[in-house]
Amino acid sequence: MATHQFFATTAKGMESLLELEVKEAGGESVAVTRAGVAFQGSLEAAYRLCLWSRIANRVLLPLNRFPASNPEKLYGGVKAIRWSDHIGKGDETTIAVDFSASQSQITHTHFAALKVKDAIVDQLRSVRGARPSIDVMRPDVRINVYLLKDEATVSIDLSGDSLHKRGYRDDGAFAPLKENLAAGILMNTGWKEAVRSGNCADFSLLDPMCGSGTLPLEAAQMAADIAPGLGKEYYGFQKWLGHVPAVWNRLVAEAEERRVRDRKKLPRIVGYDADFRVVRAAIANVERAGLRQNIHIEKRELSACERISERGIFVVNPPYGERLGEVEELRGLYKEIGDTMKKKFQGWEGYVFTGSPELAKEVGLKPSRKIVLFNGAIECRLFRYELFGGRAADRKAAPTKTT
Repeated sequence: MATHQFFATTAKGMESLLELEVKEAGGESVAVTRAGVAFQGSLEAAYRLCLWSRIANRVLLPLNRFPASNPEKLYGGVKAIRWSDHIGKGDETTIAVDFSASQSQITHTHFAALKVKDAIVDQLRSVRGARPSIDVMRPDVRINVYLLKDEATVSIDLSGDSLHKRGYRDDGAFAPLKENLAAGILMNTGWKEAVRSGNCADFSLLDPMCGSGTLPLEAAQMAADIAPGLGKEYYGFQKWLGHVPAVWNRLVAEAEERRVRDRKKLPRIVGYDADFRVVRAAIANVERAGLRQNIHIEKRELSACERISERGIFVVNPPYGERLGEVEELRGLYKEIGDTMKKKFQGWEGYVFTGSPELAKEVGLKPSRKIVLFNGAIECRLFRYELFGGRAADRKAAPTKTT
């Protein structure tokens, strides 16, 4: 199978985790950049990353790079690509264009996206006598253009939609954590390595403020070795003309076979929340993911949390407030989190993910590690706490940027 250049994107702070996934997928000549990883590999490696990555947002296949200091040069460079190799025939075929720019003379991204669309449509109309239609939601082929310092990179978006969308969550529901950020948090706790060891009889994960259940859901998928992409119905390569269905179908079949279905081999995963509305949403998400036998969700106050096994991971993503009044109101909550960990979870490891270093001080414990991750544009930290008698030294978390 031919070798291609690819680029996988992710949120800032998770590049090193994505690098590990790219290598596991078969990527070679891997180069980590800001918010992404470039690599070489076969189409199978890219498919495998789409199916198995818990960290990536998108997997891009670059087609060409060229100078584009103005709209005319952008149009000409895009039109020079042979789009008939990538986009199907007929006006029923659909496309969409995503455009972003940085440090460039073209700053109006919507206008630039229209120029890219015009170049593609004009070329295909001249070659075939028909043009594709536009579908911004689920196009047959999604084109990604990134303009950096007046150089455009034009790519096919193989993911089609962001890979953080696993298919188990209601798109209309608010959630403070994207699925891939939740996965990044868990991978930084060492959860993935711990459950892969197979010694899970006395090992658990508890999220005392689980919200819509994202952390427990991601933890359960890791524990059962479920490919996060199995729940997705739509990928950007499915109607791309370069798609090789036989390779993709084989990878899906392999992923289905890998899933651990024996409940006795899996750790206990529990999510609590004091708000019955989000508990109801979490239970619905667990049902949608087909993980009812793997996760226990319950309405319970933080003060009522109890240790559920000898060893485990206590992980929480409390609110961190953006206004001063909210921060003041949350001080007591953070203190209660610290008190709960100290009094009830000896022998465990505690993790608090927050965008407020000030509130983190209220936990009242000295963190053994601080890991930088970004929730959107907000710089956050994952604080790790040794809870007296923990066996953290037996496991290693994945490499990360630390402060």
